Amino acid sequence: MKLYIPENYDPILSVRETQEAIKYIRDTFQKELGKVLGLSRISAPLFVEKSSGLNDNLNGIERPVSFDMKELPNDEIEVVQSLAKWKRLALKKYGFKMHEGLYTNMNAIRRDEEVDNTHSCYVDQWDWEKIISKEERTIDVLKQTVQDIFKVIKHMEHEVWYKYPNAVNHLPNKIHFITTQELEDKYPTLTPKERENAISKELGCVFIMKIGEPLHSGIPHDGRAPDYDDWSLNGDIFFWHETLQCGLELSSMGIRVDENAIVEQCKKSDCLNRLELPYHKMVVNKELPYTIGGGIGQSRLCMLLLNKAHVGEVQASIWPQEMIDECEKHKIHIL
Repeated sequence: MKLYIPENYDPILSVRETQEAIKYIRDTFQKELGKVLGLSRISAPLFVEKSSGLNDNLNGIERPVSFDMKELPNDEIEVVQSLAKWKRLALKKYGFKMHEGLYTNMNAIRRDEEVDNTHSCYVDQWDWEKIISKEERTIDVLKQTVQDIFKVIKHMEHEVWYKYPNAVNHLPNKIHFITTQELEDKYPTLTPKERENAISKELGCVFIMKIGEPLHSGIPHDGRAPDYDDWSLNGDIFFWHETLQCGLELSSMGIRVDENAIVEQCKKSDCLNRLELPYHKMVVNKELPYTIGGGIGQSRLCMLLLNKAHVGEVQASIWPQEMIDECEKHKIHIL
């Protein structure tokens, strides 16, 4: 069990007040995000058929939660691990046009997650996806979208301050950009996680770009599935969390693979067999729109804005009893 206990922690808000703040943050943020990025709210599935190829295999080692279904005896049903592929298909299916997009609630179960202050077996995030042109598959478009998301998050700080002035966490005024290779060059003796913490502490907020390819050391910064993000056009948003003394990953996003990138990345990942799945065939055959998209953690946003010490303070999930008891001793009230 990994657990960090900050000294003299004060949650400031009661459990009831925290619940009210969570609702306010979630309601307000999704409206602002939709307005700034031009997104429409839609419904999304909790599970998909394994044979569709729509589920995300994340780093390739996480086991999806699966079950059978009486009416589909010949197929295995999997709880989604993310909606990265499903969203792109939905944009086509629902007739979205150029520069239109969608956002939705994504709820997932990560059964192999090692729980700690920021990780849970339950994932709740806003998943979003937007159609772009092939010519817009560039670093500049990626960076501008990241800037837009940062502005919404920064705006939320001010909104929360009006209602909860004593509880709000004050965020940096700027987001910085760095590639994973630049990060390795800057901190060659640190592990990838230590690099994330070091750069987040130095800059306050940073978008770490180009995740998936092996670096000069021969090791990727982090794992990425080969069939949704283009590894040269993706990244993660980190904020420095002073209470926890760590970088808090708030969002993973990127420009999605085109017909060339999906083949190249599947080849590098030794999974060319995936190209026979329905979704992958559509990408290769250019039957799906070119898109940019990502996920933004709902509980993590609440955790960041309210300066909470544990994600369990803003999310109802399951935790080891030992962790619950230790947290309670230090005014960390797990829901």
